[in-house]
Amino acid sequence: MKSADDSGQFHCIVPAGDWCGESPCWDSIQQAVFWVDINRRLIHRFKPDKHDLRTWEFEEPVTALALTRQENILIVALASRLLFWEPESNSRTEAGFQLEGWPRLRFNDGRPDPRGSFWVGTMWNNVLADGADGKVGGHDGVLYRFDPDGAVSQWESGIGISNTVAWSPDGSRFYFADTLANELSVYDYDLKTGAIANKRPFLTGFPRGKPDGSVVDSEGYLWNCRSEGSCIVRVAPDGVIDRVLEFPTPKPTSCTFGGKKFDTLFVTSIGLGASGDPLAGGLFALNTGVRGLPENRFAGGPNP
Repeated sequence: MKSADDSGQFHCIVPAGDWCGESPCWDSIQQAVFWVDINRRLIHRFKPDKHDLRTWEFEEPVTALALTRQENILIVALASRLLFWEPESNSRTEAGFQLEGWPRLRFNDGRPDPRGSFWVGTMWNNVLADGADGKVGGHDGVLYRFDPDGAVSQWESGIGISNTVAWSPDGSRFYFADTLANELSVYDYDLKTGAIANKRPFLTGFPRGKPDGSVVDSEGYLWNCRSEGSCIVRVAPDGVIDRVLEFPTPKPTSCTFGGKKFDTLFVTSIGLGASGDPLAGGLFALNTGVRGLPENRFAGGPNP
């Protein structure tokens, strides 16, 4: 396995062969990156310094995960529900949020906000029983907020595919995308109440691929993976494109910053349907020269 270097190129550090790799998340305590393979119902954990890879299987497609404020506990979005998971013991505890509309709909991208709530969006369930891709479409997706006390609220509807759940470094902005509409929007975010408002276009009509997952760096620039566009685009807070980074495979899906200096960009990808491309579905890394920020942590968990 190769490591990221300073050449400005992405390197495949884990050739995982994921059918649909997604939701990378860096744990600075373990010095490890977690991510999911939605279609194969897997969570991976990779410790770069030790070249140590471990994988767990789940009973449903796993769509997103995030750290919590309880050490070694993660919040996990399966297709139909949320749960708390402890990797070392593989213990799993229901979080109390069951998705209405399953199996027609499923959860997709999700992340905690600066206050400690977990935001997660939905889409048509396109994962067939054997893991193969099914049909996507419609405008039935919803954006939910799951609070640490178990309360659930709805903030957006009429979405094709929910993607990109990210906040600015000062917590004043929220970013969200509808992949099918090729629209990435920005909202005002209220740190006191956790409310979003004043939706407006941020990155729309970009010609290469569609907006998938994103992360915001310490300078407030958003890095958006362009599925089917073979690239990642870095966008300034005012919406001006700062740079376009060429990606080794056609379908990068999501990204996060990590490493000891938080200057390594970890990127997941799709391998399903990419015959002849041995690196598609791998986990990639790039030393960016730009520092990211630690991921927000969910403030609830299984232990009172």
